Amino acid sequence: MLFRYNETHLLLINIKSYNNLIHTIMVNTIVTKFAIGTEQGINTLLFIGAATAREKCKGKVPEDKLEEYIERHFNSDVLRVELNSMSNQYVIVYCDGEPAGYARITSKGKRPEIFEGKTVARIADFFVLDRFANLEVKKSLFEKCLSLCSMQQIIWISEYRGHPDLHFFASYGFSKNAEIAGPQELGLAPVYLVKDKKIINNKAF
Repeated sequence: MLFRYNETHLLLINIKSYNNLIHTIMVNTIVTKFAIGTEQGINTLLFIGAATAREKCKGKVPEDKLEEYIERHFNSDVLRVELNSMSNQYVIVYCDGEPAGYARITSKGKRPEIFEGKTVARIADFFVLDRFANLEVKKSLFEKCLSLCSMQQIIWISEYRGHPDLHFFASYGFSKNAEIAGPQELGLAPVYLVKDKKIINNKAF
């Protein structure tokens, strides 16, 4: 009986060790990388950009208007120019080797007047596909974005009202700012979130 007990005990330990190993492997498959202007990089961005736009706007924007938006913003010529711009950085999060979401960090475009005189970066197009949208995947992508904005005094985000990630952004210190006004992209009413960092010894905190 003692031998059988030890066998069972060892089996339970082995199962536990195996489960821990599998958990470790799953965690290690979440990777966030820069998108680069190679053919493969552009094709990956074309796929994830179109997929996130469709999922994000499904049921909120007329289909023909959405497809026109995707065609205008996610084609090879446009992305090649955008990826080569010093004002943009695209990052893609991968889960088990598959592109799961992406974001664009940019200093391009008209900035709100209230940011005048400060260094500013915008986190744009942040989205993770629903089938990959667990907290760890979102955190990997968003924390990469924040690290790229670490030297900026202001980080801001423009999203539509009711966006499912608004509370997630707030958990990182972003707050809604009603002073900012802007166009309604795709007819969706916008909401603006801002993180205003203090400057100490030329470093943003």
